[in-house]
Amino acid sequence: MSERTALVLGGTGMLKGCADELLALGWHVVLPSRRPDAVLGQAARASLKRGGHVPQAGERARALRVAADWARPEELADKVRDALAGRPADLLVAWVHTSYRAAVLRAVAPLLAPHAPVVEVLDSSEINPVRGVPDPTLEGHPAQQVVLGFVRHGGGTRWLSHEETSVGVLDAVHRALEGRPPSVHQVGEIDTWEARN
Repeated sequence: MSERTALVLGGTGMLKGCADELLALGWHVVLPSRRPDAVLGQAARASLKRGGHVPQAGERARALRVAADWARPEELADKVRDALAGRPADLLVAWVHTSYRAAVLRAVAPLLAPHAPVVEVLDSSEINPVRGVPDPTLEGHPAQQVVLGFVRHGGGTRWLSHEETSVGVLDAVHRALEGRPPSVHQVGEIDTWEARN
């Protein structure tokens, strides 16, 4: 099997479980982050101890942290391009705040392999009660969209945990890698009434 590289935007926060799983599966993972020194999961930490770069043929999977400023998408894309060292990314997983998402995803789009799958993570506040889920940002790339909601617990509600978020996103990642048709995945419950207020 040829070596595969994933670009995970937001992979040092609540998506670090996703980055860890991809590393455990042998993927090379580029992790742009506003906090590139943030604590990663065990697989990512082990990878960074081995040198933290995108490996050449025959090397083991590694994670590479890249300093990212979502407000400077072209600069972010340049840093990712350097990290990829001429290799296209075979997968994009992105959880970027809505105010930056379109610009950031369009900036990194040229760094993706043709038709590389995209997993786009959305907050429930982005769901329009009339129009529903926004269209995927990148055309030409099959998209799995994940909408994150909340969990009812003990008569109240709470936000999703890191683990619940990771499980939901990883399900979409696996669907994307299996070549399944684009779809929307809901993790937790969604109240669309908030979007009307």
